Amino acid sequence: MDINQIIAHRLRELRSARGMTLAVLAEHSGVSRSNISLIERGESSATATVLDKLAAALGVPVASLFERPVDATSPIARADEQPVWTDPGSGYVRRTLSPTVPSLIQMVEITFPAGARVAYETSSQDIDRQLWMIEGRMEITVGTSRWDLAAGDCLVMRLDEPSTYHNPGDIAARYLIAQVMQAPIVPRVVVDRQ
Repeated sequence: MDINQIIAHRLRELRSARGMTLAVLAEHSGVSRSNISLIERGESSATATVLDKLAAALGVPVASLFERPVDATSPIARADEQPVWTDPGSGYVRRTLSPTVPSLIQMVEITFPAGARVAYETSSQDIDRQLWMIEGRMEITVGTSRWDLAAGDCLVMRLDEPSTYHNPGDIAARYLIAQVMQAPIVPRVVVDRQ
């Protein structure tokens, strides 16, 4: 399945599960209703910043928008079947490495172009993340804390504040992310029938 179709399906699924209309999601996220509609139809590839706003409005981590349907029959994610998404704003490439079996751990490989910067304005939902640099350099900021990373460095961080990822180098940076996903909280709509 194409990564834009995966995102489209998950966005529609999460919005519907919360009983949100396109207009309500647009109001809560600050993303236009027409843009959300295009993304949900798989006709537009959203930037990382837009996905961050939509995920925050839905009360889920951005990573949950990349989740494929669970397939408990195969504990292997073959390289040619791993979904790859490219941020149209910065050019960074995200490859989901984890198989689709139920697991709270997710592994992602990122290739981040030289000079690129991505800022996530919202804070994810208390996600524990480790970032291991494979090659290149990255400047990572979470809240008021900033770290300069080079190949071989490993950073543990909690994504509970706005964050920025920047590659100050002349070559693309590659890094691995391992994070613990928490089960999303889906608010239930209670109807009083009195």
